[in-house]
Amino acid sequence: MRSSVYSYRRSSFFGYFPTGVKWLLISNTAIFILTVLFGRPVLLELAPVAVVKSFCFYQLFTYMFLHAGITHLLFNMLTLWMFGTPLERDWGTRQFLKYYFLCGVGAGLCDVALNAALGNWGTRTLGASGAIFGLLLAFGVLYPNQTVLMNFLFPIKAKYLVMIYGAIELILAFSVNNGVSNIAHLGGMAFGFVYLKGRMPSLRTPEWGTAYKQWKLRRAKKKFQVYMRKHDGRGPWVN
Repeated sequence: MRSSVYSYRRSSFFGYFPTGVKWLLISNTAIFILTVLFGRPVLLELAPVAVVKSFCFYQLFTYMFLHAGITHLLFNMLTLWMFGTPLERDWGTRQFLKYYFLCGVGAGLCDVALNAALGNWGTRTLGASGAIFGLLLAFGVLYPNQTVLMNFLFPIKAKYLVMIYGAIELILAFSVNNGVSNIAHLGGMAFGFVYLKGRMPSLRTPEWGTAYKQWKLRRAKKKFQVYMRKHDGRGPWVN
């Protein structure tokens, strides 16, 4: 995933690292360094045979902290920082981490279910991309008109970026196996969408606050118009 935020409130990205984003970055990077030095523990990767037949449910969490290479890690962490920072700032750390892991686990469940159904019991999946795609979905839903740079080159609104990535992942999911778990990416977005749809009224977002202020303004304007119609021609105007 190669997208970056083009413009947003500067303090969101350059002023600080929110607690949740910071520790996710640290933990993912530290674990990657350890796996480079000592090898990647296979038991922590996500495998349908282990989850379904051996009840190794912990793999639905641990696979998110493993990465196949430095490029895989860098793009996931860069996207986590860029899209996760404003979300955590508006939601709070607890809500943000809850959403992040929900999308990651949901992506893992989709990956396990599909591979098990296809008989690919020995398939192993790793990476935080499922959770990252969930963050991308949330950013597109909550900040739809925010401008981002697709592939660091093309300015585009966040809502269109999400649609494009979703369409690409859907197409790739039905294509020849390319070594990428596209179903996990789609699963992360799907779980994120369902969660947001059910929880949107309780989330603290700039769009919600703006919509509420606009509603109050329209309501006050309507009351003023009704008042003026009732008192039309009755008394002088005061300047």
